[in-house]
Amino acid sequence: MALHSDELWKHKWGFKDTAFVIQLDRSVMMTGNRYPLSGCKLPYLLPYIEASFGIELDPEVQQTEKSEQAVASPRKNSNFCEALSCLFAEHQYTFDDEARLVHSHGQTTSEEIHQVLYSELERVVDLVFHCESEKDAQALLSLAQEHNVCLVPFGGGTSVSAALKLPKNEKRMIVAVNLQRMNQIEWIDRENLRACVQAGITGAELEAQLNAAGFTCGHEPDSLEFSTLGGWIATNASGMKKNRYGNIEQIVENITMITSAGCFEQSQPLARASMGIQPQNLLFGSEGNLGIITKAIVKIHRLPDVKQYSSIVFPCFDLGLRFLRQLSQSGAIPASVRLVDNAQFRLAQSLKPQTSGFKAWSDKIKKIYLLKVRGFDPKTMVAATIVFEGSAEEVAYQKATIRQLAQAYRGLIAGANNGQRGYALTFAIAYIRDFLLSLQIIGETFETTIPWSQIQSVCQAVEDKLNQEHQRYNFPGKPYLSYRVTQLYHTSVCVYFTMGLYTKGVDNPAEKVSKIEHILRQTIIEQGGSISHHHGVGKIRKDFLKQTLSPASIELLHQIKQSVDPNNIFAIGNNVFHDEFKQ
Repeated sequence: MALHSDELWKHKWGFKDTAFVIQLDRSVMMTGNRYPLSGCKLPYLLPYIEASFGIELDPEVQQTEKSEQAVASPRKNSNFCEALSCLFAEHQYTFDDEARLVHSHGQTTSEEIHQVLYSELERVVDLVFHCESEKDAQALLSLAQEHNVCLVPFGGGTSVSAALKLPKNEKRMIVAVNLQRMNQIEWIDRENLRACVQAGITGAELEAQLNAAGFTCGHEPDSLEFSTLGGWIATNASGMKKNRYGNIEQIVENITMITSAGCFEQSQPLARASMGIQPQNLLFGSEGNLGIITKAIVKIHRLPDVKQYSSIVFPCFDLGLRFLRQLSQSGAIPASVRLVDNAQFRLAQSLKPQTSGFKAWSDKIKKIYLLKVRGFDPKTMVAATIVFEGSAEEVAYQKATIRQLAQAYRGLIAGANNGQRGYALTFAIAYIRDFLLSLQIIGETFETTIPWSQIQSVCQAVEDKLNQEHQRYNFPGKPYLSYRVTQLYHTSVCVYFTMGLYTKGVDNPAEKVSKIEHILRQTIIEQGGSISHHHGVGKIRKDFLKQTLSPASIELLHQIKQSVDPNNIFAIGNNVFHDEFKQ
């Protein structure tokens, strides 16, 4: 069972004890006590939002979430339901309306969260099944095949690509297969540094269990607390510390997937093998279209001797990029290094509590030195946050290299505290999305892989296009765009964008924001960026696959789907399969 019983928001992001709340003095408080920001009064956040969007907010005027969401009655396949009740205990399945609604969406803001909080989802699953073993998955699939019922694998529900959005034209009964009770490490091979892990384990649970045994997996996405191993594989995920531990395809050595055609897996885990075409590679990024991932064998590492943080401020984004480029070629890349633009740098500053006494005096002296002595402009300066993990010798070498490179590009080392704070903000900042929604601001995130030579041009093109679309749709105020470089590669980087639009007085705001996000994705691809780096395709990026894959490649995937799942039992309709066996 889970290591904690913390209650989550039903539809919004994260833990129910955590939210941003406006106080009477217009400061903002983060409730709860699980994050460094929790319990802090943040007097600068609302002014930052108002300045960034060019608006004036009235804290007393906020959107009210629906007290009750409409949920259609379940479509019941009576023969399937009767067979299910004979095979499984009652605690393993439910027709409860709230449970069904929770399992009918991910976390895409305009496509799903805005709808479920303020409007209505078009289609809801008809039953939620809690899978407790691989045997359960096989038995459930047999019933689904016999009675022509659709199955949708469900992990942490954190998808931001509308991958869990249900096809509205699906007439058959749809069952969400929740894997969260399959959350154990089955074994650890201490000599060969491998572990067999059930697919429903969250990142937080995985790290807690491995850490207790002296190990780490090292995969650390922004959604670490809630996303699952199965979800990481299904989306071909990446984590913040991929420089040291690899992306999910480098971490996983064997996958077990239950499909209509049988069990997909290799006979043994392998670091690498020349065995011809490897079917396992098809399971990365499969997005629920082929079967149920039940477990995987992953590489593990002994806990690092040293874990340290650092941060660097640069006068402008261009100098920060040049620093990253040299670092990527140095052979001294730390576990994580991320460069945020000026908008995100100022957001981080707006999330600092007001200080007093010696701390306030010290902060003032540092600011004078930065702005007056070093000549940094607060409207252009950017920051990099860094995490070091490894032996003392490794970390010392990386720190020395970074210090030298930072100096070459006018960077100023800003210390471990700022680095640790900046890294930790990643987990707390996700809650701002729902806070902004209540203020009628819809935000979306999207990411891409961009060659080093085209980073600036892609970012500028996205900014220009967003300004055009904001004007065309006549949104009030100003559009918001920020970006950060989150992963480094030999030939390219991952750039992670955040956009926001103030929607007060706008008709059908979620629909219009979704259209703008679609146009921005097209702009990225036209400028040389990829369809996605780690969020996956889902449904919101399906239209771009013809610009990404050749017709023969797409046809091959359709043939594989037809062979593995001829009756389209896994009918979630993601990626190239959005129109598979259209009813």
